[in-house]
Amino acid sequence: MNKQGKWLALALLMASTTLTADDLAGADKILCTAVQATRCSVDDECRSGSPWEWNIPQFIEVDLKKKELATTAASGEDRVTPIKNLERDEGVLYLQGIEGGRAFSFVIDEATGSLSVAVASRAGSTMVLGACTPR
Repeated sequence: MNKQGKWLALALLMASTTLTADDLAGADKILCTAVQATRCSVDDECRSGSPWEWNIPQFIEVDLKKKELATTAASGEDRVTPIKNLERDEGVLYLQGIEGGRAFSFVIDEATGSLSVAVASRAGSTMVLGACTPR
């Protein structure tokens, strides 16, 4: 395939992904998955890798009515974290909280389900990219 053909195939793949994305507008329960993580330590360089390398759950249930984040039953863990601040603004969902010496912030695009998470502590920061779907 020539260079122009590769770009066309990539553009079509991106367009089809956008067209089939999940719309989260109005959803009260959301299921999110972590796809990629980067961890930066104050004493070290940043490293990217799989979320499970750092005990990041594969799936997180987001309950907007209860203002909670929770691991799924399949994870074998029973982790629940309160959401202290929750705001919907112009198609973006913002979730923030503090627990266990860490501050977290989720930014979820309601039209596409794309997820960006930052978790900060004294020791450093972890950034996670992922996707969400209505539950």
